[in-house]
Amino acid sequence: MTLPVKDKFVMPEGMIYLDGNSLGPLPAGVTEHVSTVVADQWGGNLIKGWNVDSWMTLPTRVGDQVGRLIGAPKDSVVMGETLSLKVYQALSAGLKMRPDRKVILSDSGNFPSDLYMAEGLIQQLEQGHELRVVAPEDVLEAIDGSVAVVMITQVDYRTGRVHDMDAVTAAAHKAGAVMLWDLAHSAGAIPVDMTASNAEFAVGCTYKYLNGGPGAPAFIYVRPDIINDVNPALSGWLGHESPFAFDLDYRPGAGIERMRVGTPPVIQLAALEHALKVWDGVDMRDVRAASVALSEQFIAEVEAACPDLTLASPRDAAQRGSQVSFHFSEGYAAIQALIARGVIGDFRAPDTMRFGFTPLYLDADDVSQAVAILAEILRDKLWDRPEYTTRQRVT
Repeated sequence: MTLPVKDKFVMPEGMIYLDGNSLGPLPAGVTEHVSTVVADQWGGNLIKGWNVDSWMTLPTRVGDQVGRLIGAPKDSVVMGETLSLKVYQALSAGLKMRPDRKVILSDSGNFPSDLYMAEGLIQQLEQGHELRVVAPEDVLEAIDGSVAVVMITQVDYRTGRVHDMDAVTAAAHKAGAVMLWDLAHSAGAIPVDMTASNAEFAVGCTYKYLNGGPGAPAFIYVRPDIINDVNPALSGWLGHESPFAFDLDYRPGAGIERMRVGTPPVIQLAALEHALKVWDGVDMRDVRAASVALSEQFIAEVEAACPDLTLASPRDAAQRGSQVSFHFSEGYAAIQALIARGVIGDFRAPDTMRFGFTPLYLDADDVSQAVAILAEILRDKLWDRPEYTTRQRVT
């Protein structure tokens, strides 16, 4: 398939969208599909939809679609609640697998919510666990016999720095630890092979590179050989062996079904299921090659035209995901000025301007146009206006 495939997306006229690393755009056909689900399935069938429209199988059906993009075998991925809850599920299960160890190892490049969930779980367990946070480059050295679970986000949400999944997983296993990967900035952005990595768990969201829409449900992967021994901490009724027997005691379901918790969000899953059709016939190796080319072009052109910016991302493309970040003291205001001109990026405190490169809907001309607008904003200090310097709730 030749990239980009812009006709597969609904994009505002004149917009250059460099923020798919935060929220993917609307894929073509999703609006019509969701309308059908609402009007015909919910409106026409009402509660019959659970059976006649197969609503109940959406979590595993869509899970298999996501699984294809992360190198996971059939029936090893299930969709569910938010990413934070999936982190909680996987982390708690991992700790139960190593009851004699007390350390959760993570790094300072991890998304804060993952760390918050670990802190909350530790407080709830009250068993002397410790969250040990090290610099990203120190992770391999920090994995030792005290570590129960290594919990790492593969691609740093700020800089795009990429961990070597196979190397970190191998080090965790050599030390006897359980491996948990957060793929929030990996799935749909870079090639991932959960089967080859042999990691026990992975989690991720679907509203970024997978274009599932704001608040789209998260996913959890469990390695098939351990799934029937995993003890779910969140033992919801749809993870039960026989949910409609309504037994008063919990018995975990077979396989990945046991990682289900509550009633699935049917409308959002329906949107995601249709959105994932844009990946039909797409090879992640082609996506990766194209995103690297766009990112390299962006870095070269920005450094030539915008001397006030400093590269925050790794310079080596092999160590970088599908985003590029730059430091700038007035980064927030500059991003707001860019947005006002139709170039959408985002900002992460304290001074990081982030730009995502998704070759499904971006090309080289988009990159050059974006850099030209950015250069003008910086050269003429067009960012120095009250409407751009005043912080909004979401940055």
